[in-house]
Amino acid sequence: MSAAVHLELVFSRPETTLSVTRGAARLLMDMGYAPLLEVCLPNGRRADVMGVGRRGDIVICEVKSGVDDYRVDRKWQEYGPFCDAFYFAVAPEFPQDILPDAPGLIVADGFGGAVLREAGVTPLAPARRKALTLAFARLGALRTMRD
Repeated sequence: MSAAVHLELVFSRPETTLSVTRGAARLLMDMGYAPLLEVCLPNGRRADVMGVGRRGDIVICEVKSGVDDYRVDRKWQEYGPFCDAFYFAVAPEFPQDILPDAPGLIVADGFGGAVLREAGVTPLAPARRKALTLAFARLGALRTMRD
């Protein structure tokens, strides 16, 4: 007679954040975006993942590693003016029902992700798009020179 063994994988918050961030970035690449991680925005906030699409559209993903991370961090509401579309990116075990309905929703792990809810699109003003695109390009170029 064998006893059933229940194993539960428990990841620390930094490991979950890294896994979801990687998966969300890989998903954005699959969707045709060129992503960068931890992008500082003009308002002083930092986007976890920001991507520029083939047509110049800009998407931001805010990674939430757990319920506590979501509940104590409301700065995500300040990202909208700097992107055409905004998503939350969470791990598969994240309780999705606590998230607001308006942003898009990505579920991701270290290997990739899936869009469960499309983000609404609010096009950026042309001048802001140009400024963000130039800053994004410079950041990407400078990062490649550091490596």
